[in-house]
Amino acid sequence: MLRISRDLVIDEDDIEIAFVRASGPGGQNVNKVSTSAQLRFDTRKLTIPEDAAIRLARIAGQRMTKDGVIVIHAQRFRTQERNRQDAIDRLVEILSEAMIRPTPRRATRPTFASKQRRLDGKKRRSDVKSKRGRGFDD
Repeated sequence: MLRISRDLVIDEDDIEIAFVRASGPGGQNVNKVSTSAQLRFDTRKLTIPEDAAIRLARIAGQRMTKDGVIVIHAQRFRTQERNRQDAIDRLVEILSEAMIRPTPRRATRPTFASKQRRLDGKKRRSDVKSKRGRGFDD
């Protein structure tokens, strides 16, 4: 069992991990060994609030299929075990970020003094610009 947050725990049996051949540099090793981990997790098995599900879909982005399955490819490391752990860590990070409810913004008003400072600055700048470009009176 993986504890994501206080309210969310997922079973490790729900996570499917398959190993495939990695792309990119690595010489002959890349052609012989399947070290890249492909993690699949079905989010329909989760019981999370509706707002968290919407955040999860937004955070997962293209990693989530239309069926609600999160697919993560991990191929940063040379061993299966490290790639497997990397994929699980990334899944936990996505899920924990989705469970955090953002604090709503409270609208504030500028203080009287800040309004005065802004207007004084505008007035000063206006005076500087108005004194420019005056011709000579002869």
